[in-house]
Amino acid sequence: MGRNPTADSAIRGRLRQVISRQNSLVKELRQAFQRSELTPDGYCAIEGQHLVEEAIRSGLRFKAVFFSDEAAGRIEKLLPQISSQVEALVLPEEVFRGAVSTETPQGVAALVKWPEYKSELVLARENPLLIAAVGIQDPGNLGAMIRSAEAFGVTAVLLGERTVSEFNAKCIRASVGSAFRVPLIHVNSGSVEELRSRGIHFLATSSHKGKPVDQADLTTGIALMIGNEGAGLPREYMAHVDEVVRIPQSERVESLNAGIAASILLYEAMRQRRAIPQEETT
Repeated sequence: MGRNPTADSAIRGRLRQVISRQNSLVKELRQAFQRSELTPDGYCAIEGQHLVEEAIRSGLRFKAVFFSDEAAGRIEKLLPQISSQVEALVLPEEVFRGAVSTETPQGVAALVKWPEYKSELVLARENPLLIAAVGIQDPGNLGAMIRSAEAFGVTAVLLGERTVSEFNAKCIRASVGSAFRVPLIHVNSGSVEELRSRGIHFLATSSHKGKPVDQADLTTGIALMIGNEGAGLPREYMAHVDEVVRIPQSERVESLNAGIAASILLYEAMRQRRAIPQEETT
């Protein structure tokens, strides 16, 4: 099929050429990436064609979308999917590279409104399955945990103190878009006790101590706590633990990667929860 001149004209008409690094939107994008935090009005910086497509699929609101002047193919593919009310900027390659976080950018980035969740409503759901990241410093690990959380039906991911920012570009990339859809709720050691008063049981994970996870009951309201990659859970969190569970593994291996451990634990929780209706109907 041939190109549609009218559609091409409409796309070109939406684009605004910006050559200055000091443009206000370019500065917002750069600062959001550098600081791993939201803009003052609640927008997150994302980069790459797939993440922008995931943001569109997740129904996120865009403030602006940015293309390098070498990304013509991505402009044609993505811009028709984004509201015409959204600013679309084309930047010189060097300006684009200076604003984003990767060394080999794909030529597309965006500022998207971060979803907001009312934590009291999320945590009030019956028998919630929660995973708590406490002191996780590797953004790739946190992103993988969030990805697994969506895959295995987690109610929310709890983010404890000293955990890497969920707005870190590497974390968002590792989540492959799941960070846009899974409720992420900040907690501290004090709020753990409040959640326990609601009937949520907190399970700490250990490499070689505790009950094998397949022998633990993961069908009620629980929060699986994953600690720092090296130091484990802080003492103030261990004080609130109801049970310690472990993934059976060779003693020759000191510990599993936090993201992998979370995936195994969540798979077991999903397996147990899926088995309940079958048992009740037999």
